[in-house]
Parts: sequence; C-alpha cells; structure tokens
Amino acid sequence: MSAYPGGMAQPLAPKAENALDFLATDSLLTEEEVMLRDTVRRYVEEQINPYVGEWFDEGIFPHEEVAKAIGQLGLFGMHLEGYGCAGSSAMMYGLACMETEAGDSGLRSFVSVQGSLAMFPIWAYGSEEQKQEWLPRMAAGEAIGCFGLTEPDSGSDPSSMRTNAKQDPNGDWILNGAKMWITNGSIADVAVVWARTDEGIRGFVVPTDTEGFSAPKIERKVSLRASVTSELIMEDVRLPAGAVLPGVSSMRGPLSCLNEARFGISFGAVGAARSCYEAALDYAGSREQFGVPISSFQLTQQRLVDFMTRVQQGTLVAYHLGRLKDQGVLGPAQVSFGKRQNVRMALEVAREARSVLGANGITTEYAPARHMNNLESVYTYEGTNEIHTLMMGQAITGQNAFT
Repeated sequence: MSAYPGGMAQPLAPKAENALDFLATDSLLTEEEVMLRDTVRRYVEEQINPYVGEWFDEGIFPHEEVAKAIGQLGLFGMHLEGYGCAGSSAMMYGLACMETEAGDSGLRSFVSVQGSLAMFPIWAYGSEEQKQEWLPRMAAGEAIGCFGLTEPDSGSDPSSMRTNAKQDPNGDWILNGAKMWITNGSIADVAVVWARTDEGIRGFVVPTDTEGFSAPKIERKVSLRASVTSELIMEDVRLPAGAVLPGVSSMRGPLSCLNEARFGISFGAVGAARSCYEAALDYAGSREQFGVPISSFQLTQQRLVDFMTRVQQGTLVAYHLGRLKDQGVLGPAQVSFGKRQNVRMALEVAREARSVLGANGITTEYAPARHMNNLESVYTYEGTNEIHTLMMGQAITGQNAFT
C-alpha cells in the first residue's frame, strides 16, 4: 500500500465487482434468500428490462404474459400459506419486491397489489368459500385482483369514504360508489372493494363481470405508464350475502392490507434506486469527455459515492424491517419509517442519477428518468409522505396530529 502524508496507510479501494454491494449486505441473507433474489433478478433482467422502456413509452403493460411468468415463479401472494401460495418469509417477499421494482415500479405494483392488497384480505378475512374460489387462481396468475379503497374525494382519509353497501330484505348487498387510482382495475377479474355499511367498514369480493360494475382506464399519465391504473364505478351492483369478507368490520381491514403493501414498497424503492445507481455507474465508466471517462472526475465520483451510500443504507433498513416482520414484532410506524425513508431516498437518487447521464438521461433508453417519474407516484400512494411522517410523529410523541 502507498501512504498518505504523515505515514498513514492508504487502504486499497474495493474491487469494482463490489460496487453494487459495498457493505457486503448479501452476507446478511441466507442461501435460500439469495437464490430467490437471483431468480427474480434474472427474470427481470432477461424478460422485463429489454422491453419496459418501450412499454413506458407506449403506455402499455402486457399483463397476461407477465402474470403467467410471475405465477410460475410463485411470487403472487408468496408470503401467504396454503391455497397454492408459496408460504415464503417476509424477507423473501421483500427481496422479490426489490428485484421487480428494479425493473419498474409498475411491475412491483402489479405483484404487490395482487398479493398484498387483493389476495391478503381474502386470505386473512375471507370465508373458506372465497379462499377456495379465488386464491389458487390468483396465485397462479390465472385471475387478477385489485383493491378499491381510495376515492375521488377521500385519499388520506379513507374513513370518510362515500361508497356504501346496503342489504335488501333478501340478504343481497347493493353496492354503490366510486374508487380512484386503482392499480390493475381495468384488467382485474375480482375487486376487493371497501364500503360503508350499517355495521361499519366492510370489504366485498366483487367479480368484475358483475352487472353495474365498470373500470375505465385512467389515461394521460406521466408516471407508472407501464401499469394499468383505473377508476372503479359501482352502480347498484348486486352481490350475494356471501360476497362480504366475514372476518373484519372496521378500518382495521383495509389498513392491515396497506401495511402489507407498504412493507413491500420499503424494499421495492431500494431496487429502483439501485437500478439508477447502476445505470449512472456504468454510464460514467464508458462516457468520455476531455479524453477520460467521466467517472474519473471528482464531482462525478462524489455523486456516485452518494448514490452507493444511500442505496446501501436503504438496503440495511429494508433487511432489518424484513427480519422484524419475520419475528412478528414489526409495527405500523416502523413500516412507515421504511416506506417514507426509502422512497424519498430512491426519488433523490433517481433525480440526481439522471443528470449524470447528461442529455441521454431524459430518454427511456436508460432507466433513471423512468424510475424518477414512477417514484413520484410511489411517493404519494399507499400513504403520502406527509401521512407517514405524522404516523411516526404520533409514535414518538404520543400526540395525534391528524386532526
């Protein structure tokens, strides 16, 4: 080794192959977890990355083809047990979210909405008949689900929802209302819709071919373009008595589903940030200015080191939350910590990584600008940044600042 002035030894730089795992975080994973992670990563690199820029450009998502592949990988509802689900650990589910979002936030949304927002409530609160009817097909990717909670006039305050369900003398439920910003809505075979009833907030399993149900697609998006986002409209939708989820009758139902999805986002955002960092690192090493790679410039190295540091910090946060969840001790405010911090981190990395690529950075030929646009949605959905801030504020002060 050479020496700094004063005789202090200068450590050797880490090998380039360690650039994406500077702190050797892989050592925190089991062999099974690494195998799962690498399997999903390989699928994304081979079957998603070559095409997702074009999907984003055209505003399309080939859901049938993707659903079949994801079902074969066993990722739909993978953290659930029975009914064709893999029964994997929370950590493995998180790793799958990390790798799918490294491809595109729309892909991770497709997987997590299916498993955490549509399958989970049926699995946790549904009747045995509902579970048998839907979960095996959803796990296989043969049926697609969506989750109807957010409304045109109620996002952060879902308890003020206007969608309602009333029972007629025959016992049937009559569902009326509208939901907004619903991932998978226009391609779903079943919707889990939350509505106000005389008994409190209840969930309903609604086949999307039911008369009176429609799901127009939301167009003109600049974010999550490789994803289907829809409105749900229910006009006197008649459902049998058995359509209601029997296991819950309060806001605890939908909020527990959101916690499942937010946990996955804590991992997924790290995947998006890592993708942006990797794109910037590769580009800086190959792009030459003034006769040398721009990666040799001090300011570029500072940016790359900042990206690497943020990604590694986010990875450690996600892994810790995964272990806590597998131990059964992860609280909602801790989930908020992961969702808030890692999405903010990923958005910052995406914005700054784009500029490393110069003019090329604004094209969808490279990942950062696409991730940047997508993360603007992730920053808002599943609880806004502000809502998660207040959830953590309440946890550390004991004071409710929501009202």
